Amino acid sequence: MKVEVKTLAAKDAGAVDLDDAVFGIDEVRADLLQRVVKWQLARRQAGTHKAQERNEVSRTGKKFGRQKGGGGARHGDRRAPIFVGGGKAHGPRVRSHAHDLPKKVRALALKHALSSKAGTESLIIVDEAVMKDAKTKKVRDAFAKLNLSNALIIDGDTVDANFAKAAGNIPHIDILPAQGLNVYDVLRHDQLVLTKAAVEKIHARFAAKETA
Repeated sequence: MKVEVKTLAAKDAGAVDLDDAVFGIDEVRADLLQRVVKWQLARRQAGTHKAQERNEVSRTGKKFGRQKGGGGARHGDRRAPIFVGGGKAHGPRVRSHAHDLPKKVRALALKHALSSKAGTESLIIVDEAVMKDAKTKKVRDAFAKLNLSNALIIDGDTVDANFAKAAGNIPHIDILPAQGLNVYDVLRHDQLVLTKAAVEKIHARFAAKETA
């Protein structure tokens, strides 16, 4: 399918052909998107939460009462979980929350995420994302002309340093190279902006996967 290309000044800059197999999926599967988002967020968890268990609490291990005649249970020490200051029973331990997900599922979910933006007309193609000077005001004015308020901007191999620096002060705007394109960031932004270089990289990325 053909999509119009704009400049940062919101002027026409021709059109670009998008692969229907990547950007033109009609029935977007929410289950695939949910699986990949869950996989991404699980990999991001530090897993450093920890509670002291009974053998780790620094309290006396001396028997504090008589075996009989006390009128209560026969406790051995104060480190038991039932006492204030005792160890946590079955508390969280340091671990990795990451789990496996097939590459084919991840690739297919990215196609569905891109198609969801294209299907809702939330996809904008620009010729390039380059600024001569790192001026936030200029970038903010350009975004206003393009009606961008909450957007993910994807460039080619690298991101222009001046553009990234100028846009870094604007809230709800994220900029990534084509290699950093992922399902979670696409879905959590209202709009997706791709440069022509990014489109070429995305097409080459999926073409290489199909060839493999």
